[in-house]
Amino acid sequence: QVQLVESGGGLVQPGGSLRLSCEVSGSTLNSYAIGWFRQAPGKAREAVSSISSLDESTYYADSVRGRFTISRDNDKKTAYLEMNRLKPEDTAVYYCAAAPGRIRITTAEIMAKVIWMFWGQGTQVTVSS
Repeated sequence: QVQLVESGGGLVQPGGSLRLSCEVSGSTLNSYAIGWFRQAPGKAREAVSSISSLDESTYYADSVRGRFTISRDNDKKTAYLEMNRLKPEDTAVYYCAAAPGRIRITTAEIMAKVIWMFWGQGTQVTVSS
């Protein structure tokens, strides 16, 4: 059974940075596309970013493009979300998810159609002064 565990969340001031980690167990990481999602209180879950399994193509939501960077280390079985220039509106619980297969995600439309089979438990990110 594939398990995902997020870490790295916390409280940060506006303009600050955090790096989230998503550690995968139970399988090799290179078999999966990895996505990051977030959900703020009272709001729908939002797709933030993804990195493909096929060629490591990346996708970013407009709200985070240029500030967030997704990456993966298949040897360490860990994916990362580097978040810079954080804003109060980035406050949410952040989840990573894994989708099996050779998937290339480059647009919001493709991102919405992917079946994210495995999810982590989430890590809280709070951006506040």
